[in-house]
Formats: sequence, structure tokens, C-alpha cells
Amino acid sequence: MADGASSPMKAVVEVIAQALADKPSAVHVDEHDRRGTTVVELSMAPGDIGKVIGRQGRTAAALRTLVGLTAERHGTRATLDIRD
Repeated sequence: MADGASSPMKAVVEVIAQALADKPSAVHVDEHDRRGTTVVELSMAPGDIGKVIGRQGRTAAALRTLVGLTAERHGTRATLDIRD
């Protein structure tokens, strides 16, 4: 979003990732548009990535679901990319 405003999708990812991380200050969430879809990018300390992915990717799948539902609720489309 322009003007430094935080989108609801970005806020959801940031709050959950910081709660899961051992180093919450290393959590960085960025977003940009790609072909009409908002892409929310999450990066964090290397040791914390596994916590966000979870066993068999369940936590990551749940986060992606939350991002999609939040976007849908606000009349847009969004996806989550987890960067290592």
C-alpha cells in the first residue's frame, strides 16, 4: 500500500510471525502487487523459519489461508510468500 499504510494482510502476518519467532525484531513483512494480486512477503531469522512453516507445512498453510480470507474480506486477492 502507498503512503506507508499497513494493509490488514500485512498486519495479520506480522502479528502471528512475531508471536511464533524467537527473534521477533527480525520479522520483516513487505507487500507488493503482482498481476492484480497482493503478494505479502515474510522474512525472518533463519532459525525461526521452521516455526512459521510448521510440521508438514501446516502452520504456513494456515497463515496462507488467513491471508487469503483477510484479503477476500477486504475485496481483494492476496498470497503469502515465505522467504528464507
